[in-house]
Amino acid sequence: MPKMKTKSGAAKRFKFRASGGIKRGQAFKRHILTKKTTKVKRHLRGITTVCASDVAMVRAMMPYA
Repeated sequence: MPKMKTKSGAAKRFKFRASGGIKRGQAFKRHILTKKTTKVKRHLRGITTVCASDVAMVRAMMPYA
């Protein structure tokens, strides 16, 4: 049976932690920033964890991660 392919879009967006969690970047930080407060933009910095309900979907897209 052939190998399964990793979705290249998912590989660019998600990284797996050693503990099994999945890291992702924050959304809503690319454009239309003038109407967002400084506090909102500050809290959108950095990375966060993928929601528990979405973990199975991300794992299916990255079978060898």
